[in-house]
Amino acid sequence: MRKLGFLGILIMVISFTSCVSNKDMTYLQGVEQQYAQYRDMTTTYSLKIGADDQLAISITSRDNKLISIFNNQTLIGSGVGSSQASTQNTQAGVSYFTVDKDGYIRFPIFGKIKAAGYSVDELSDMLAQRIRQEGYIQDAIVTTRIINYRVTVLGAVKNPGVVQNTTGERMTILEILGKAGDLTNVAFRKNVKVIREQDGQRISYTIDLTDPSSVFNSPAYFVKQNDLIYVEANKSERVKGSTGYTYLSVVGSFVSIVASVASLIISLTR
Repeated sequence: MRKLGFLGILIMVISFTSCVSNKDMTYLQGVEQQYAQYRDMTTTYSLKIGADDQLAISITSRDNKLISIFNNQTLIGSGVGSSQASTQNTQAGVSYFTVDKDGYIRFPIFGKIKAAGYSVDELSDMLAQRIRQEGYIQDAIVTTRIINYRVTVLGAVKNPGVVQNTTGERMTILEILGKAGDLTNVAFRKNVKVIREQDGQRISYTIDLTDPSSVFNSPAYFVKQNDLIYVEANKSERVKGSTGYTYLSVVGSFVSIVASVASLIISLTR
């Protein structure tokens, strides 16, 4: 009987160690208490343009003929002018630019213009104001989008890979993880890494998705172009494939079989 008791205890230990606490799985724990009342957002965030960003800048006017002088006749990725692209761009009022390493674009008529450090709205307003002030298009409306805004998501998510932001608008880490299919059951939610290149330097942030303060107050809550998000697996998943884990799995299976056979024998001999 002592042997059977030992086997039962061992089975229970193996079963419990394979389980993950609900406390480790739930996002934003206690958020209903922390944000029971409306809170002012202490900071606002707008996506900033950086070096190597690809921009789509569109100019609209009631007189489409006035727009053509601001077409740069370049299709992103071609490296040279394209007559077909030029026609398409002129008709749509869209021109494409790559921000150089110094943060400038070469804008038709105006030449080099500083783009890095501005938000897309700030650059649009600056260009529209200059176009109107210099008498080119009095009713000019300018819209700027970042078209190569992408974030890489790796690790314990359902759909790892590159997430494209086609709108060019700001996105949060929660939105990005949602687009990656959410975290898997083996993900360690308390140690999500965001690796960012900024001003020629690389910096890493750690976010605990179970803690609302860690999420909402993190500098990485709003993701930036080319961020890398890595979701670590929990400890039980990380040891899978190791010799020790394989040994324990075999032993656990063997113990389960022995316990089942022993229980059957006891039942039959009673």
